Amino acid sequence: MSTFITPLSTVHPDDAVTELVGDSVVVSEYEDSHAEYSSLRDRAGLVDLGGAALILVAGRDAPAFLQDVLARDVEFLTPERTLTSLVLDDDGHIVDVVVVWGHDDGAIVESSVGGGTRLLAHLRARATGEVEITDLRGERTVIAIEGPYSWGVIGRLIDNELAALPLDSVVEAIWSDVDVLFARSGFTGEYGYKMIVPVDRAAELWALAAAEATPVGNDAYELAMLEVRQPVARHETGGGVGVIESGTSWLVDITKESFVGRGAVDAEFGAQGGRRTVGFITDGDVPAAGTPVTAGTETVGEVVHAVESYGTGRVLGLARLDRDLAAAGLVLDVADAPAETVTSPYVTPKSWSIPIV
Repeated sequence: MSTFITPLSTVHPDDAVTELVGDSVVVSEYEDSHAEYSSLRDRAGLVDLGGAALILVAGRDAPAFLQDVLARDVEFLTPERTLTSLVLDDDGHIVDVVVVWGHDDGAIVESSVGGGTRLLAHLRARATGEVEITDLRGERTVIAIEGPYSWGVIGRLIDNELAALPLDSVVEAIWSDVDVLFARSGFTGEYGYKMIVPVDRAAELWALAAAEATPVGNDAYELAMLEVRQPVARHETGGGVGVIESGTSWLVDITKESFVGRGAVDAEFGAQGGRRTVGFITDGDVPAAGTPVTAGTETVGEVVHAVESYGTGRVLGLARLDRDLAAAGLVLDVADAPAETVTSPYVTPKSWSIPIV
């Protein structure tokens, strides 16, 4: 598998900490993850999403193809909208969590960070008829700005009117004489904006944005996502997990007549057993993925993912538990430490109480 490096790697500090996420090398921390996290929750954070692939799906049969491969209904998706959806395989297992940008010729499908190669292969394997699938890496990349005061940054950088766009809206905009595709979209629960920009102008635009917002690494960004229960694909979708077990059924339109994996999803909905994903907090050490969760002497589940949460001041994680125990308010044991199951969001975003002015 090829490894991709963000087009912005040339402007990131030499001492930034990087990691391989899926097929992409990304910055996990610029200087201090806690400070970067605080910029997302208190002010405005700037995120390089160059590790996400942008895949153009076009052609006469593109609308029918997208309707088939996406678990959300896109029949009426226009070039002025985005939506978040799961892409499933025939067995109902999650291929990726994607953002779909409406486009005049079909759609631009944005993969999760590091998930582009797998998603591209899946789409190409499913394509029939007059469907053109084009990998836009090398041509376009994504820059995001999120935080309770990110709207002010957008106003200063581009246009005040863009800051108050309805959620999931898409418009064409001009940023420093560059044509960009602009969306009101994000994953942290705070006000969020994304820009699809040309690769050859990305460094220039990043520098302008970095003068107004703090660059945020992948560690802080994924933590902010976890705190509002946005799925982090690389931690939550492997191992052949289904949508009910993973807790991502809200990214499936179950009333949609047909989509890839629909039969398996129906079977999972109808099953009486299985496990469910629930959040937990603990004052113990950060448990590794796969750590058993116990009730007394009985193993009732396992840890999916856990990290130190700056927002809660404790260890925050996700566990897959036996269905009867997948509820908030229970005290179980994780790595010999008590852990309480909790409901999401685990941190209340400040943007929920701060108006755009």
